[in-house]
Amino acid sequence: MRLFSGMRPTGRLHLGHLVGALESWVSLQDRYDCFFTIADWHALTTAYTDTSKLREYTLEMALSWHALGIDFTRAVVFVQSDVVEHSELHLLLSMVTPMAWLERDPTLKTMTADMHIKGINYGLMGYPVLQAADILLYKSAVVPVGIDQVPHIELAREIARAFNRNFGNVFPEPESLLTKTPKLLGTDGKKMSKSLDNCIYLDDPPDAIASKSKKLVTDPAKIYADDPGDPDICSVQDYHKVFRPDDAAEHDASCRAGRLGCVAHKRYLGELLSDYLGGYRDKRAALSGRETEVALLLKAGAERAREVAVGTMAEARRAAGMGL
Repeated sequence: MRLFSGMRPTGRLHLGHLVGALESWVSLQDRYDCFFTIADWHALTTAYTDTSKLREYTLEMALSWHALGIDFTRAVVFVQSDVVEHSELHLLLSMVTPMAWLERDPTLKTMTADMHIKGINYGLMGYPVLQAADILLYKSAVVPVGIDQVPHIELAREIARAFNRNFGNVFPEPESLLTKTPKLLGTDGKKMSKSLDNCIYLDDPPDAIASKSKKLVTDPAKIYADDPGDPDICSVQDYHKVFRPDDAAEHDASCRAGRLGCVAHKRYLGELLSDYLGGYRDKRAALSGRETEVALLLKAGAERAREVAVGTMAEARRAAGMGL
């Protein structure tokens, strides 16, 4: 079965990317025919005013994926804009997508508020159509998503149905492949986001991780170390359950009994995260100087992707009556 997913190259990768997608992608390589794209067209929807670092971010993302275990020989890994059929199918699908479907997008208001976007451009408004084109171009059977992203896949299914209804049965409807997306909030207790400057990044050195761990939000009613706390509303415990589940229950009980203070727990978490990310930092450092090699791998991935994309686009054009 074919699987498709992607990520926008908008800067450094953080823990949300790791547990929300990348660790899952690595394990899925053994079970699916995986296509992973660095979605630079999608990056332009919010970063079109300054693209000076887009190529740098694209290459950095590829190197980071490689260091985390994405195998560029097993999976098809490529840069979205290197496969022009993405933009062509986006245009064709836009013809069958009612504006009302885009206006009801629940993430649009949140995104514009978090990123302080004052005006919504055409590309941002229509990004769900481009996302549908990304998925449908490879006739993907499944798309790995967290529960909050299921509406995006349902919209892609609606767009596929609209195309098939108008022009003939070309696109299968993709299914959501639910991933275990732990609740990892940023250091301020809000959704982890680069635009909010509340992230713990994968390449943060140990001292930065320790400093950021100290800022994590804990139970506000637990004032003193020996006060009983509620780990269910504590970001530190949420992180703990994800990155070291074997002793999380012990720390949970100690917090509730007033035997564990927040400062000590944050210190422990900082050391835990630093150790957890140590292997990634070492592998990423080992890739320094191999940028040209990885860029060539991306170009080879784009050629593999186009082998599928060209065929799908030919079907879609023929069904829609385009060309001679």
